[in-house]
Amino acid sequence: MDFIIDPPIRSFVSIVDSTRYFPVNRVFCVGRNYAEHAREMGHDPNREPPFFFMKPGDAVHDISDTWPYPPQTDNLHYECEMVVYISKSGKNIEVDDANGYILGYGVGLDMTRRDLQGQAKKMGRPWEWGKVFDCSAPCGPVHLLAGGNPVVSGKIWLKVNGELKQTGDISELIWSVPEVISIISQSMTLKAGDIIMTGTPAGVGPVVRGDKITAGIEGLGDIETIVV
Repeated sequence: MDFIIDPPIRSFVSIVDSTRYFPVNRVFCVGRNYAEHAREMGHDPNREPPFFFMKPGDAVHDISDTWPYPPQTDNLHYECEMVVYISKSGKNIEVDDANGYILGYGVGLDMTRRDLQGQAKKMGRPWEWGKVFDCSAPCGPVHLLAGGNPVVSGKIWLKVNGELKQTGDISELIWSVPEVISIISQSMTLKAGDIIMTGTPAGVGPVVRGDKITAGIEGLGDIETIVV
């Protein structure tokens, strides 16, 4: 196949105890999937149908020692999330079959330009611009699905400069991972290489240059970076 320009190189995420990498296709993000976070954002956490927004695949990268503060914002927020990595394509996936499409899990950050998001909300406009920018989804390595056992519980937390800001448990997800996979696949084909950021617990807040972010999920390790 002869392309008129060089095809873009895919983003990728490393895999625990492996020299192989996970190639990223699309990034689906579940909004307000923890009740306390929904409340802190001014919304009723009743179990209404979930909503989604997306980040481009190249927003994802292996987390490193430093992370670049993005332009056009004075109110940058952290959001710690469990990330689900999809291993094969499927459409109209049944909830009971959904775990068979998961390669593994990891810890990720949905970094957000909250001021831009808030401005868009007030004007009734799409607010992806608050979510989409270079390196807006740094991720820790993929933990492969051990023995076919899905992650359904475990403490999730985030600290800024050693101070605990977010804490919750994966069991508190309003919409479970299998349910989210099924719902996405009813709207479009879920594809190998897609990742799902499953939502963040309460406690989101700002960071500035020089802040150290550490975060983790029980059984999926910790991540750490400094905002520069």
